[in-house]
Amino acid sequence: MLVQNTELKDLLMITPKRFGDHRGFFAETYSARVLAGHGIKEQFVQDNHSLSAQIGTVRGLHFQAPPHAQAKLVRCGRGALFDVAVDIRKGSPTYGQWFGAELSFENGRQLFIPAGFAHGFVTRTLDTEIVYKCSDYYAPETEGALRFDDPDIGIDWGLDGIDVVLSEKDAAAGSLADFDSPFTYERPS
Repeated sequence: MLVQNTELKDLLMITPKRFGDHRGFFAETYSARVLAGHGIKEQFVQDNHSLSAQIGTVRGLHFQAPPHAQAKLVRCGRGALFDVAVDIRKGSPTYGQWFGAELSFENGRQLFIPAGFAHGFVTRTLDTEIVYKCSDYYAPETEGALRFDDPDIGIDWGLDGIDVVLSEKDAAAGSLADFDSPFTYERPS
């Protein structure tokens, strides 16, 4: 696996190697041993899989607060999406900054999103599937969301001319300016 740092501390891009022949390919998409060698020590306890039928479906920006904060390992199972993580850790030098990358079935890339980041994505193709591991179980009483189009964050979703498909919950999400983050940045020792 190729593991690369992003501009946001602790947020990593992971590209599994694919071994292919006339039948297709094989890829190891998760290895606790390999990821631990890159500082990822989370133990994943839940896998999620969602389908978004329409191009321009936005899900996020979501997070779970402590004590059920989640790290995620995200990949695209079918189609293509633009995946985004926003640093929401108080005291972080990159608080409120975002990173985005195209994840697709074709490129096989994954994004490791630690706890303390809000996560969202927009679909680029019809019937896009996202598959992701979580380090804690779903706990609806701790979930939160920020507006995907918050001007204080300024994410370029690449949605020019595309009708956005959004849930009522995501449409009602609050702004970063009004957000009191439950996450704190831990400075390296």
